Amino acid sequence: MGDFNLALVIVAVVVCVIVFLVNVYLLVNYQHPDDANQAYFPKFVVVLGLSVAAISILMLPADVANRQACRHAIYNGACSLTLPMKDLWLAVYILDAVLVFFVIPFAMFFYEGDQDKSVGKRIKSALLWMVTTAIVCALVLGILYGLVGKVDFTVRHLSSSTTSFPSTWTFSSGQPCIGNGAHQCSAFSASPSSEKTWTMRTTFPEYVVALATIVGSVLFAIFGGVGIACLPLGLIFSFIRRPKAVITRSQYIKEATELGKKARELKKAAEALHQEERSGSKGRKFRKNVKEVEKELFQLEEDVKLLEEVYPQGEKAETTWALTVLGYLAKFVLGILGLIVSVAWVAHIIIYLLIDPPLSPFLNEVFIKLDDVWGLLGTAAFAFFCFYLLLAVIAGAMMLGLRLVFITIHPMKWGATLMNSFLFNVGLILLCSISVIQFCSTAFAYYAQATAAQEIFGHTLESLRGIKYLYKYNVFQIAFVVLAGLTFVYYAAFGWRRKKPSGRFQLST
Repeated sequence: MGDFNLALVIVAVVVCVIVFLVNVYLLVNYQHPDDANQAYFPKFVVVLGLSVAAISILMLPADVANRQACRHAIYNGACSLTLPMKDLWLAVYILDAVLVFFVIPFAMFFYEGDQDKSVGKRIKSALLWMVTTAIVCALVLGILYGLVGKVDFTVRHLSSSTTSFPSTWTFSSGQPCIGNGAHQCSAFSASPSSEKTWTMRTTFPEYVVALATIVGSVLFAIFGGVGIACLPLGLIFSFIRRPKAVITRSQYIKEATELGKKARELKKAAEALHQEERSGSKGRKFRKNVKEVEKELFQLEEDVKLLEEVYPQGEKAETTWALTVLGYLAKFVLGILGLIVSVAWVAHIIIYLLIDPPLSPFLNEVFIKLDDVWGLLGTAAFAFFCFYLLLAVIAGAMMLGLRLVFITIHPMKWGATLMNSFLFNVGLILLCSISVIQFCSTAFAYYAQATAAQEIFGHTLESLRGIKYLYKYNVFQIAFVVLAGLTFVYYAAFGWRRKKPSGRFQLST
């Protein structure tokens, strides 16, 4: 057997169980009290989706470890307990696509259905929407696969004659081939006419993964580029804008009275919208008002949280204030560490991906040297950078979701997250996780070479007809770096300012 092939299989099983238990813990602690002991199907979808997203991120480090599992085996057949990574990649990402485009929309339609209707009618309505989505997706995928579902590999035709085994070797840059004739056995010295295009049809599962990756890459370039900057800087400037001292009781009463007035106005607006919904009026004006109420409700909750911070109450008020101060200090430390990682990410993209030829392998060499120190240290650092990139995507989505009018706000809050918000964010994480893996396999191609992920994402995807030009000209990487730079400038100019109260509640009528 190889070095740790059996251990790798055992570790993979244990990690999957741990990931599942952690996601159950997150669901229980993040869910809203109104969803307790109900909405079991959406909860199952949430746990499954989070597990698939986390496992997909961990599969790339596992793929690297799997590549090394049989390096000391005498022959290939002697190492039969390694993981079938290519099959696992395709299975995970097909499941990812099914969850994003079919299961999660069905669960959201079912959960957000009219509660006054019977369960059967809600299931029927959700199935109708899901089947319509499935038919449209199947038609689009089938047509695209039939027309352009091919891979164009660029190859060179090289040739050389044969001769008896020589006693000495006399090859040089002037004579790279055997014999004295004119042959093309060196790709560096071969003429441009030797370049050919080898076309073959890709498999349908790989094509589905490729298209899902393109959709996710668009979101990844936007959310990831913004998030890689706002994630650490948001923590740092949160420390800078922190409350410096507690307020007086009279100030607290004044602020609480204003918030109570705003809460009553919101309650009246929500009741009016509910009556309008029951009457069957769900036009553009209704949806706009719903989004306004959601936004104002989110801002109200933020104001209440800030007021509770600056005026802690109860017998342990001093302890609460001390924990608040320590929390902001922790944000500052994590923000500094995150800023270092973000700068390293952006520098690596520029040095290794955007400059041709690369100036340096940079982080690839760091991971290799860490592996030399201890076998799994480089793999652990590699996994950390991949996870950090996914966290940056989530941070960017949350930031833009609060500022763009065409994105529904679905905030995640400890102990106050409804299932529709959970499902929306899980779908976003799943969609972007495909692109995170593809991006990491490209950014760390030197470290992750000869892996199954590189075969799928590094060769097939980047040679797919009609799509390869997006990767050939580094469209997503350039967009990522540009948005990261703009976000850094934005935070440098405005991030230090203290947040002002959200102001009066104004609902569009």
